[in-house]
Amino acid sequence: MAKAAAPATLKLITGRSPGRDSGGRKVNPGPDFKRVPPTAPEWLSAEARAEWDRVMPELSRLDLVKEADRAALAAYCEAWATFREATQTVQREGLTIEAKQGTLAHPAVAIARAAGRELRSWAAHFGLTPSTEQALARSGGDDGNAENPFAGPR
Repeated sequence: MAKAAAPATLKLITGRSPGRDSGGRKVNPGPDFKRVPPTAPEWLSAEARAEWDRVMPELSRLDLVKEADRAALAAYCEAWATFREATQTVQREGLTIEAKQGTLAHPAVAIARAAGRELRSWAAHFGLTPSTEQALARSGGDDGNAENPFAGPR
């Protein structure tokens, strides 16, 4: 599976110097979208709405979201809600069920796995993965003046 490209804002936050990414490459800021945080859709489930309310302040603070991201963020939040519900079902009912064919995996196990994959995919688009968090933490000590040590002569 191909890895999604990080948003320009995340690349710049983790960059070696102004306008450059962590590898010292110049970052194209992309289109100049108006960065107005989207409003939560009214139809979100209660758990998805709680996740929206949890992540939106940081995404907004970092200027990572715009109104057009509403559908993608809603999909992320609903994937979280599905993952949580399936996981709680497995915790309550167990990993297996008894059927005519014998002992089988509980259907909620497959639902949790699929929702977890979808969740990770959407989270990567918004910089909500542990690897992105570590990249942000590593950027804290950069003085902003370092040149790319791997760049050849220009």
